[in-house]
Amino acid sequence: MAEQRTPLYIYDTTLRDGAQREGLALSIEDKIRIARRLDALGVPFIEGGWPGANPKDVQFFWQLKEIPLTQASITAFCSTRRPGKVAAEEPMLQPVLAAGTEWITLFGKSWDLHVTTGLQTTLAENLAMIDDTICYFRSQGRRVIYDAEHWFDGYKANPDYALETLEAAVKAGAEWLALCDTNGGTLPHEVGAIVTAVNTWLQQFPEPQPQLGIHTHNDSGTAVANAMAAVEAGATMVQGTINGYGERCGNANLCTLIPNLQIKLCYPCIAPARLETLAETSRFISEVVNLAPDEHAPYVGRSAFAHKGGIHVSAVEREPKTYEHIDPATVGNSRRIVVSDQAGLSNVLVKARSFGLELDRHNPASRQLLTRLKSLEHEGYQFEAAEASFELLMREALGDRPRFFDLKGFYINCQHQGNGSDHSSQSLATIKVMVGEEEILAAAEGNGPVAALDTALRKALLTFYPAIANFHLSDYKVRIIDSGAGTAAKTRVLVESGNGAQRWTTLGVSTNIIEASYQAVTEGLEYGLMMETARPHCAIGGEIDRFDADVALQKTRETALAKLKQELGFE
Repeated sequence: MAEQRTPLYIYDTTLRDGAQREGLALSIEDKIRIARRLDALGVPFIEGGWPGANPKDVQFFWQLKEIPLTQASITAFCSTRRPGKVAAEEPMLQPVLAAGTEWITLFGKSWDLHVTTGLQTTLAENLAMIDDTICYFRSQGRRVIYDAEHWFDGYKANPDYALETLEAAVKAGAEWLALCDTNGGTLPHEVGAIVTAVNTWLQQFPEPQPQLGIHTHNDSGTAVANAMAAVEAGATMVQGTINGYGERCGNANLCTLIPNLQIKLCYPCIAPARLETLAETSRFISEVVNLAPDEHAPYVGRSAFAHKGGIHVSAVEREPKTYEHIDPATVGNSRRIVVSDQAGLSNVLVKARSFGLELDRHNPASRQLLTRLKSLEHEGYQFEAAEASFELLMREALGDRPRFFDLKGFYINCQHQGNGSDHSSQSLATIKVMVGEEEILAAAEGNGPVAALDTALRKALLTFYPAIANFHLSDYKVRIIDSGAGTAAKTRVLVESGNGAQRWTTLGVSTNIIEASYQAVTEGLEYGLMMETARPHCAIGGEIDRFDADVALQKTRETALAKLKQELGFE
């Protein structure tokens, strides 16, 4: 490993720049939760928003004053004063000061094109705007990070003027100069050369000289590489967002940048113990912003350390370094063995161990299970995306699958009224299941057949298994496997379920979409119940205690059945 290098300052702008992503909207509560999670991650700077731009950002800063962050500095963001104004009399700067932050991030124009076309003012006035605004904030006791907007485009178009804008910021008292690739069109070799040139240019100023930062966008797909090139050229602040959220193609992804810089290039960014929470932080924030996590994201994605090919699995079992560039635990992730039609016996054996099951290559069930797996995948099943269903399949092959209930049949009636946009639909599902020796009949309505079926099944089982009340369906995906068959095509349904603390995915396959949905929904309930009966310390995929349904029902059968029949009007 290389020698430890100069520590870097991570600057997170998820709450401001990241929130500009299309389809992403944050409430005040969302922003507070994200800020506190970033604080726990150990990020030194968190950009909170632009006070005064909207009421939500004003309230955000005021709420943070009540319970301050533990270690991070929260920064307020704004632009330079407007042309022809005086900073001390500029109304838009007053809410920024009222936010009460120690640090203010101020952006100004670096590109002469933006000055003359965007601001419609002179180059000299733009320099005065930078100088006046920074001097005003400094006179109010604030520290300034100057974001040089469109820096790289401006430098390439007119390097002399671009450097004049930085000089105005330096002389006014800015402590950081963040060079921004706002359009995201610069490539790493250009970033490295330009940052090196700026670093050399800075040496003319007396100590203490401002430090350089880098702010990159991903429009060319090189935001992370550009930020790394800037660091290697002397930048000591790295700006970015969690999961790369941002306008257009996004910003530099801190979930990739931080481990790249800290693990690969040996630049200290956050404490190692906090680095181990990176994957969790990524998932947490994706949940708060209500966007599906990128399962294939480097370092933090669910598939980042997933192994599918049999040869890979066998090698990783002997020596993880054969197919893993770092220890997944370093960033809070974990190794996953994926099962599919490309799996070898090693996949099955490793997967069995992860489920707490005793299985070896000499057990005839091992080969039988592998054959069964490949046959089902050929039929359209896809267990790599539904590990809960695969665990149930494996336990069934070993005679260790608990039986909580048995389906005796179901009937669904759908009614549709009206035409075009003026229509309504309602579905009624009736289901009959056996729980132990008791036959239960339940009915429920829903806005669709699957919703009605799910509600009816839960209604039939809830009294016997109260834990079902905590299970919720968090995702439902349908895919047509053989689209050439038209309406007779085979359908694969994936259902993701959760209990508030854990999530699991099950699947069903059939030419009947209702049947496929039923398979996935019932296995989701079955797997959740199996976890509920596991020992308290067991996690998903851990060793599961065998469940004796008759013993469990003995205590509640008579009262539960009587109550259910009365509710449904059977007696």
